[in-house]
Amino acid sequence: MAVNLKGRSFLTLMDFTPEEIRYMLDLAHDLKAKKRAGIRNEVLKGKNIVLLFEKTSTRTRCSFEVACLDEGAHVTFLDSGSSQMGKKESLEDSAKVLGRFFDGIEYRGYEQKVVEDLAKYAGVPVWNGLTDVDHPTQILADLLTIEEHIKKPLSKVKVVFCGDIRNNMSYAWMYGCAKMGMHYVAYGPDVLAKELDQDILDKVQKVAEETGAVIEVTSNPECLKGADVLYSDVWASMGEEAEIPERVKLLTPFRIDMDMIKATENPDVIFLHCLPSFHDFETKMAKTQMEAGYDIREVTDEVFRSRHSKVFDEAENRMHTIKAVIVATIA
Repeated sequence: MAVNLKGRSFLTLMDFTPEEIRYMLDLAHDLKAKKRAGIRNEVLKGKNIVLLFEKTSTRTRCSFEVACLDEGAHVTFLDSGSSQMGKKESLEDSAKVLGRFFDGIEYRGYEQKVVEDLAKYAGVPVWNGLTDVDHPTQILADLLTIEEHIKKPLSKVKVVFCGDIRNNMSYAWMYGCAKMGMHYVAYGPDVLAKELDQDILDKVQKVAEETGAVIEVTSNPECLKGADVLYSDVWASMGEEAEIPERVKLLTPFRIDMDMIKATENPDVIFLHCLPSFHDFETKMAKTQMEAGYDIREVTDEVFRSRHSKVFDEAENRMHTIKAVIVATIA
């Protein structure tokens, strides 16, 4: 079946069919191969892209900029200090103005409603670079990485997300696994399971019934058996320092270490992480917290640097999948 995504916004994987997601992954594989072969098609030549960042980033910004420049597009970067959006100008007015200047708009920030309203008013494709409840470009990169390192179809892959199962990455994984018929396990404390958004759980379970996916939430370590992927994210971000003592106490049992790797009983299990990661004490935040008595590492350095870890392939794949999304929607 032919797939045409031109003019579509990319706000959440829940907006796309499994066939459309498959198309974007296949396109990403192709674009990655062409880049490595030195083939540049410049299919975005003459296009203008604006990146709106309310939250700072390394991988997302670099991925979008390199992806655009590789294909001949021009990029404008606006952070919260260099735009009037939401301050002296309403979101609706800003979207309408930017939509007349640019062929596509990326947003990275907080509320999902902001990226949805940008898409509502801009009149051009809008791409979600991260919100509080979703991170769809990251999941595409993760799926691409899985296909490169796990020799089985996605529908046979089991992903176990370990730690803070309420965060945006956990929800984003639910969406991706539900759509692609995968087995997803949110492995974390029971107290956090009770805080999961029931509306989201109901939606992904409905999709799972159609695709054959399995979506589980548990605190039982038996769930690790047979995992193909162990995934984690930071327990606390900048600005959440006050919550660190409670988070460390709650989540330390779910730190990914070599014992957890062995518990999968899969010698080829891979470790993935959206990055940045606290895996040692070489960052200011990790060092400061350790001096205060709190080990905030969500994964041990041994796992992070082991043969199981594919985090840097995964980070590179952010650029290739983001390029695929942009090319698919505006080229």
